Amino acid sequence: MTSFIIALQFLTRLPLNINIQWTDEKVALSLPWYPLVGAVIGLCLIVVAKLFNAQDPLLIAAIILSFWVLITGALHLDGLADSADAWMGSHGNKERALDIMKDPQAGPVAVVVLILLLLIKFSAITSLNLQNDMYLLLVPPVVARCVPLLLFLTTPYVRKNGLGSAMAEYLPVKQAWLVLACVLVCGIALLGITQVVLLIIFVGCVFWFLRYLMLKLIKGMTGDTIGAAIEIIEVVVLLTLVAR
Repeated sequence: MTSFIIALQFLTRLPLNINIQWTDEKVALSLPWYPLVGAVIGLCLIVVAKLFNAQDPLLIAAIILSFWVLITGALHLDGLADSADAWMGSHGNKERALDIMKDPQAGPVAVVVLILLLLIKFSAITSLNLQNDMYLLLVPPVVARCVPLLLFLTTPYVRKNGLGSAMAEYLPVKQAWLVLACVLVCGIALLGITQVVLLIIFVGCVFWFLRYLMLKLIKGMTGDTIGAAIEIIEVVVLLTLVAR
C-alpha cells in the first residue's frame, strides 16, 4: 500500500496528507502501481463528466480537459514541452538535448506542440461525449501509465541521478510484467478482443517509434521523455476509441 500511495502522490495532485519516507526501493516498487493510478484518474474524469452531463458538449470537454491537466499537475505536459524543445533545438547532440530538457523555459516549438496535443484531446473528448461513450475515459490514463513500465523494462535510463535511476535499478521486473498482463485482461473484459487488438497495434507502433526517437537522440530515456510518451499515448488511445 505504501508503494501505491507514493505512485498516487507522484502522478497526481490529489490532496493526500500522508507522510511517507521515499526511499529508492519504495519509489521503484511504486512503478507497477502506475496503471492503477491511471484508473483513479480515469474514474475521476468519468465522475466529472457525469456531474456536467446536461451541459453543452464543448463546455463538458473543456471542463474535463482542464480537470485532467489539474489532477496530474501538468507533470507530463511539462515533459512533452521539454522533449519537443530538445528534439528541435539539439540538432542531434545528446548533451545539448539533455541540457535543454533541464531548462525551465519553454520555446515556441514546445508551445505549439502543447496547443496541438490539447486541441486533439479536447476534440476527442467531445466526440466521445457525442457518442455517449464517456465511460471510455477510463482507458487512456490506464494504458498511458503502462508506458513507464514498458520503457523501464526495455530502455536504458540516461541520467545517473534522480528518481529515474532508482526506478531503473530496483524495478521489480516480474511484478511489472504481471501488471501489464492484468491490464491486458481487464482491457479485453471492458472493450472486447477486437478493440484491444487495435489498441495494441496503434499504441505499439507509436511506442516503438517514440522509443526509437529516444534512442536516436539521447541513447535512452529521461523523465521528460517518459512524460512526453505518456501524453502522446493518451492521445493515440483517445483517437482509437473515437474511431471504434
